[in-house]
Amino acid sequence: MDERQQPLVSVIIPAYQAAERIRETLDSVFAQTYPNFEVLLVNDGSPDTEALEQAIRSYGDRLIYIRQENRGPSGARNTAIRTARGKYIACLDSDDIYLPEHLSRLVPLLEEQALDLVYCDSYFMKDGVHVGRSFERQPQSPPVTFEKLLTEECAVTTSAVVASRQAMIDAGLFDERYRRSEDFDLWLRMAFRGAKMDLLRQVGIEHRLLPDGLASDGYLLKQAQIEVYKKVLATLPVSAKQKRLIQELIARVEGLCQMDLVKRYLREGRYPEARVAAGQAAALLQDRKSRRVALAVQIAPWAARRFLSLQEARLARKGRQRAGSSGNLPTKDGIVQL
Repeated sequence: MDERQQPLVSVIIPAYQAAERIRETLDSVFAQTYPNFEVLLVNDGSPDTEALEQAIRSYGDRLIYIRQENRGPSGARNTAIRTARGKYIACLDSDDIYLPEHLSRLVPLLEEQALDLVYCDSYFMKDGVHVGRSFERQPQSPPVTFEKLLTEECAVTTSAVVASRQAMIDAGLFDERYRRSEDFDLWLRMAFRGAKMDLLRQVGIEHRLLPDGLASDGYLLKQAQIEVYKKVLATLPVSAKQKRLIQELIARVEGLCQMDLVKRYLREGRYPEARVAAGQAAALLQDRKSRRVALAVQIAPWAARRFLSLQEARLARKGRQRAGSSGNLPTKDGIVQL
């Protein structure tokens, strides 16, 4: 199939404070072995606009560049999707990198299997070093269904997605109220409408782990996930079984949020608040681990604080050692598990 016969893919990139990294990201797109694509870069009211425009000047008309007032990643992606001409949308965050065969591997799957969305595995990058893979941290259990997206047995990384533009539009695009978990919300709506989804176990992208990224705060991510679950209950005609599942998931994630607060309060020496949060976590999670934590924090919070400090120091050393040998991250969230 020659270039004219292969469907046009629109690679969409929201940019905010991205001037330092954008050239590497764009170069990875223009190095794709897939021949028929366009690239849309949306400057989402970034304060580094002058540096960003200087960085992208040499790409000329190879790049469709759009400026807008700040609307967050959802608003930037929606602007690009509405402007795009492609049959398929390939999402790419300005922090991330495509491997050369990314589009060449995913687009044929969409075409041959009549899929609406496909995603792949990704490398995690920290300080320029591979420190693990997405599917190692979060094993996938296909087929990709609405329920498995809810439970994260199938978990989609946005930059790893190539999807039907029309299917994204039909589902309502990204919800611009959200700056976290906005992708999770859209994939759920697409799946509920019957979108056909699948995954490719090969790695297609490199995802940079940045200390100030929107995904860097685990507590806020969990809060956003809860909001998405509540939105699903409020807006989609889910079955009674699906409703019970979502309610159970909300309780679980709320319990994990309380565990995050336990750690925060212990670090700050706020023992009364730590006791309350630990009790709430145990009540919500209903498992042995959370009950042990609640008991330890109730009886000897200073000892729990010391244990947490030692564990975090050990984790940091292990993370440095593994990064030096291109190993895997030691925990799912990069934080110590009480």
